[in-house]
Amino acid sequence: MNQSASLAQLLDDMNSGQKRATELLDSCLAQINAYDDAKAQVYTKRFDKAARSEADATDRLRHASVSAGQLAGLPIALKALFDVAGEITNAGSQGWQAPAQSDAVIVSRLRREGAVITGHTNMTEFAYSGVGLNPHYGTPDNPLAPGRIPGGSSCGAAVAVARGMATAAIGTDTGGSVRIPAAFCGLTGFKPSQARVPRDGTYPLSDSLDSIGPIAHTVDCCARLDAVLSGHRYRPLTPFSPKGLRFVVPTDYMLSDLDDTVARAFTRSLKTLREAGASIVEAPAPVLAALPELMEGGGFTAAESYFVHRQSLAEHGDLYDPRVSSRIERGAAISAADYLELCRRRKHRKQQADQWLRDYDGLLAPTVPVVPPRFDELENDDDYARLNLLILRNPTVANLLDLCAISLPNHKPDDLPSGLMLIGRNGTDDTLLRLAQAIERVL
Repeated sequence: MNQSASLAQLLDDMNSGQKRATELLDSCLAQINAYDDAKAQVYTKRFDKAARSEADATDRLRHASVSAGQLAGLPIALKALFDVAGEITNAGSQGWQAPAQSDAVIVSRLRREGAVITGHTNMTEFAYSGVGLNPHYGTPDNPLAPGRIPGGSSCGAAVAVARGMATAAIGTDTGGSVRIPAAFCGLTGFKPSQARVPRDGTYPLSDSLDSIGPIAHTVDCCARLDAVLSGHRYRPLTPFSPKGLRFVVPTDYMLSDLDDTVARAFTRSLKTLREAGASIVEAPAPVLAALPELMEGGGFTAAESYFVHRQSLAEHGDLYDPRVSSRIERGAAISAADYLELCRRRKHRKQQADQWLRDYDGLLAPTVPVVPPRFDELENDDDYARLNLLILRNPTVANLLDLCAISLPNHKPDDLPSGLMLIGRNGTDDTLLRLAQAIERVL
């Protein structure tokens, strides 16, 4: 299998008889066998037997000229916080939870459209960081930059796609957990408006901020997966011309503390878009400067994760990653009055952001201000906390303001990986994907 082949190409190959679903799955399993490391796992649980049955069933349906679904035969990996009937949803933890009784809604939708589910992939424990480290299962190496982190919290999902262990993966994004590893691993990651994809059967981190999205090789791949996840029929993206499009680049907040590699890639991307006819306005964004007030004391993530984990912490607290449990426990100090005030402020900021973005086709910024840090840069707890906050800063904007967003790879082959992020207004997901494809073609 061409490890960077698009889902469209793979589906065409299978529909034309050039490739069978079982062959495609065998290719992915071979990559898992070759590259997965027991000390730094990409998959925390493989579903080989079930996947082989699903792939074989797809081939039989195709042979009989029976429609097998929009994703028929495509091996898809799942972040380890989506319920799969009969499997433990460990969410990157020691896994004391009981096996799931039924599939998560998105898993049911994937299966109904013929996806072959390859397994659960590694992640930051309970999805609570943007770096992707996991002390229980180890942390997989960055496929594009050995010795550096893959990003998180959906670390295994991104590495699985980049390594050809799956054709695409599904993750969650609470503060960038789809877009960060996509940017760090040279992939495309899409975070939809929160209400677009149902989260039933998904282990929560923050009910206010969690969203579900794909990691794949192209915008069209993400659009195909998003259609299934959101319960729609896929329609080919109607191409936009970049000429006349109007984007805003915030001059404050999202452009501070950029490292040189990211700054060069971002500047180069803007230049290319301008040369293609897009208008790019650089302007201050007052709503962004106000966002830190929504994260004081850990904000929604701390308050809502503590609600989820307070009993488990009392019973199994010694089994948690200390860097995760300490952040969750901050939520105990957030009172009901504090939480309601957060909700009130967020509602106002969401309205402010929507009004500000009405004048533009979208917001452009670096997905992450820095290239993937080396593992040894995160050994010290203070450095870990500082880099984690910096990595999360830009992508968290879309979660706090409930906007849709996508990260596109924009680095040169010899550079460390980085991403270009496009953010759109809430509910404009289909338009955002069309705009992203226009940018992808230009870049």
